[in-house]
Amino acid sequence: MTPELSIVIPVYNEEAGLPGLFARLYPALDALRTGYEIVFVNDGSRDASVSLLAEQFRRRPDVTRVVLFNGNYGQHMAILAGFQSARGQIMVTLDADLQNPPEEIGKLVAKIREGHDYVGSIRRVRQDSAWRTLASKAMNRLRERITNIRITDQGNMLRAYGRNVIDLINQCAEVNTFVPALAYTFARNPAEVVVEHEERAAGESKYSFYSLIRLNFDLVTGFSLIPLQMFSMLGMALSGASGLLVLVLLTRRLLLGAEAEGAFTLFALVFFLMGVILFGIGLLGEYIGRIYQQVRARPRYVVQTILEELAPAARRQAADAANAAAILPLEQRGVGR
Repeated sequence: MTPELSIVIPVYNEEAGLPGLFARLYPALDALRTGYEIVFVNDGSRDASVSLLAEQFRRRPDVTRVVLFNGNYGQHMAILAGFQSARGQIMVTLDADLQNPPEEIGKLVAKIREGHDYVGSIRRVRQDSAWRTLASKAMNRLRERITNIRITDQGNMLRAYGRNVIDLINQCAEVNTFVPALAYTFARNPAEVVVEHEERAAGESKYSFYSLIRLNFDLVTGFSLIPLQMFSMLGMALSGASGLLVLVLLTRRLLLGAEAEGAFTLFALVFFLMGVILFGIGLLGEYIGRIYQQVRARPRYVVQTILEELAPAARRQAADAANAAAILPLEQRGVGR
């Protein structure tokens, strides 16, 4: 039977935390008393995560599915692969590090059942370092102004999605995307709930400072043209200011004669304008790079295999094929005639 609830969990080098996740996740979902499945997506882990996921599949094959990538494609690609494989009417994304308690899933499911098709979560008290918390809040405000996507806590992956939103996401073929923002653009009736947040149970964060910068570039450039428009307006303003400066310097030269005192000021202006130009080229390069990746039309990810329990009809078909293969040699030897 098709489950009502699907939990999608990307996994990347989480061998230290997976046993604790299993111990808390399954009881929390059993307590909801609804049909569910858990889709783990291994994003090219180099540790023992795959072995632990395979062992958990053998323990609970009725509700566990494991999608194995052949390499590392990133958290959001893993989530998209989970959406493609999951069958539930309600989808919930969850990180494997246990910073979002599995016991909070029920809050999001209840909100979806009220009629919302997208439910975000707001961490009550973030258990992250001070610099990361401040940087995240500042980037949230900036991204909201640029993209007009109003998500209070954009860095929290504990979110619930209705089937209508997931079907639209599955139709998208973007190479670089930010799943919560993409879902928000499709949602008719979004909502948010406050959830608890815990310290990472084991292991370390997979997002470096550089990765966070790249993620923000994906979000900003993937959902807005405002950065390009702002830079165009800045270029026009600087062009006008440069023209005025030329007039001022020409007037001073005619009235006061040649001056050497302003040489360093000119150097400073030149270096400033060069910096603005280089920043603009880099910004333009971000957009062009994403266009280049998109037009190549390469697969966003490659699934090596999927561990899942066969449906009854598929099991019967496989059994019949196995029986036919076993009986054929006997008939060829004249047995049973």
